[in-house]
Amino acid sequence: MPPHPFEASETTTRLSPCARDRWALRAQLRSDADAFGGVLSRDLLTAAGVDDQTIRREIQAGRWRARGRQTVALHTAPLDAVAERWRAVWEVGVRVAAVDGVSALQAAGLTGYVDDLVHVSVKHTVSTSSIDGVATHKIIRRLPGEVLTNGLPRTRPPIAAVRAASWARTDRQAALLLAMPVQQRLVSGAQLVEASQRVRRRARRRLIHVLAGDIANGAHSLGELDFVQACLRRGLPAPSRQAIRHLPGGRAYLDIEWEEAKLAVEIDGAGHLFGLQPTFDTLRQNDVALRDTLLLRVDLIGWRIMPDAYLDQVSHAYFGRRAA
Repeated sequence: MPPHPFEASETTTRLSPCARDRWALRAQLRSDADAFGGVLSRDLLTAAGVDDQTIRREIQAGRWRARGRQTVALHTAPLDAVAERWRAVWEVGVRVAAVDGVSALQAAGLTGYVDDLVHVSVKHTVSTSSIDGVATHKIIRRLPGEVLTNGLPRTRPPIAAVRAASWARTDRQAALLLAMPVQQRLVSGAQLVEASQRVRRRARRRLIHVLAGDIANGAHSLGELDFVQACLRRGLPAPSRQAIRHLPGGRAYLDIEWEEAKLAVEIDGAGHLFGLQPTFDTLRQNDVALRDTLLLRVDLIGWRIMPDAYLDQVSHAYFGRRAA
């Protein structure tokens, strides 16, 4: 019989043998629990020779604390992020659950995003119950090799990013969860595009695919075309594209320009977020402004999810400057 897909996670986290002396046992268990954020599952405790009566006695004495049906904290303090992720896997089912979505991204090193829940995925055929602090998502199928089993069972970052965007509460949140892993070098643009094509999902299928392409910086010109068409529908005249400006730093190209209104627009793709590019962008914007041209910036990701807000600004600037 082939090994279970999560079998490796159990073998890599097996507890070392414990001494039978009660004090030595507690010290050994605390040491073993460090890898799990200070918690252990009842199965791991049993494997270490700890029976239910001992667990019950330690909890009643106030040394340990039950954190669910399967999880025991070997302390009484609040659980940290590592412990919460392990708890989520054990409570949902160690052989069926994997940390997924934004929680998997955070486990991979994502910073700057806060979510009060631990997100896990299970196949749609698995029966689950509600667990406090855990969001359990049912997926149609798992992709081959999508779950990392060396330690905490979690999905690989590109897949986790796509699922996080699919499970997000809003389109803005979805765009953020796709962009941040690329910005923080957890996922490449190419990996994100590939995952958006491979991961089956019900929510935001088209939006996620478009955003992944934008973030990979492969749809910049398409974004310009979309922007121009939207401006024409707003009653704005056709602008010039890729207008040349000779600036102190050299020759520059403005994506969109209405020369008669001294108004220009730059469409910023994902490439504008990395390294010193934001610095170069602001210097160029300042140089253009010093030549009496208003330069507005349109973030391509933001354009995908709230175009009307940008169009309102451009229309206000164009018609206002023409009337002046």
